[in-house]
Amino acid sequence: MLGFIVRRLISAALVVVLTSMLVFTLFYKGPSDPAMDLCQANNHCTPAKLHLLEHDMGLDLSLPKAYGQFIGGLFHSRTMNFGTPIACPAPCLGISYSNREPITSQLIHKYPATLVLALGGAFIELVLGIGIGVYTARYKGGFFDRFMVGSTLVVQAIPYYLIALLVWIFLTLKFPIFPQSAEGFSITGNPGATFHMFALPWLLIGVTGAANYIRYTRGQMIETMGEDYVRTATAKGLPARTVLFKHSLRAAIAPVVTIFGLDLAVLLTGTIFTEQIFGIDGFGRWSILSMRTPIDFPVLTANTLLTAIIIVLANLVVDIFYSFLDPRVRIS
Repeated sequence: MLGFIVRRLISAALVVVLTSMLVFTLFYKGPSDPAMDLCQANNHCTPAKLHLLEHDMGLDLSLPKAYGQFIGGLFHSRTMNFGTPIACPAPCLGISYSNREPITSQLIHKYPATLVLALGGAFIELVLGIGIGVYTARYKGGFFDRFMVGSTLVVQAIPYYLIALLVWIFLTLKFPIFPQSAEGFSITGNPGATFHMFALPWLLIGVTGAANYIRYTRGQMIETMGEDYVRTATAKGLPARTVLFKHSLRAAIAPVVTIFGLDLAVLLTGTIFTEQIFGIDGFGRWSILSMRTPIDFPVLTANTLLTAIIIVLANLVVDIFYSFLDPRVRIS
């Protein structure tokens, strides 16, 4: 088991390093010129001012040297110039072009909202999806089963952003049951206020996401309940609850856990539509705002790298957890 984890850790580290090199190269050598954008945003942009701005932003360095400085900033502080020196403490992900603030401090400020939103929505979608999926599989062919299968198809057929927009219009504007935005959120604030702010986004993510897990769980449960060992357990006279949860669900849950791990990683990297519609100042909304002209390349680089790290770690955790559920993974 230890060897399995070590191999996965080495693979994950290599993927993160290669991803960081690719992302930095794409943004550093991209077609856009952030120095020109910033220079033209001010009056009287001259070649001398443009050259000085490129030097201050480090855009006149060679790619290996610029990447080396970027990686070095993760381990020790840097001082970056934008007309005036700006200190960037470690781990330094760069300085934002838009507000001249260290990206790490902005990330610490904005990511908790995305974290709270993602964990709450993921919990609801997993509980609803698995619970309803098991129930529909247990009573396959009944009215509730047919109703839920049809409902999940309807939910999946409608674009998520349209559902989110309609929910926001009707439940915050037309019928003001929930607040229109999560302005003023603080991770250390009142838990009751946090629940009130995030209740509707949590339900939205949970209900729409549960549609997938209902179908996944139902299909896996129906397949597992037809296995010989499940029929044998039933023939031995074991209680139906024991057969359903101990024998059927344990075998059927592994693929669902794999999908959930990847879905959770996507939620943790920013629920862009949800944050934008519900006014949540989170990671995803921050990434979208950084694409406005002039494009904030340091923010985009840092956010893309963090997204890659989260997805790689999610795959790593899923692989390890899956190996506990199915020992054949470790043997292979």
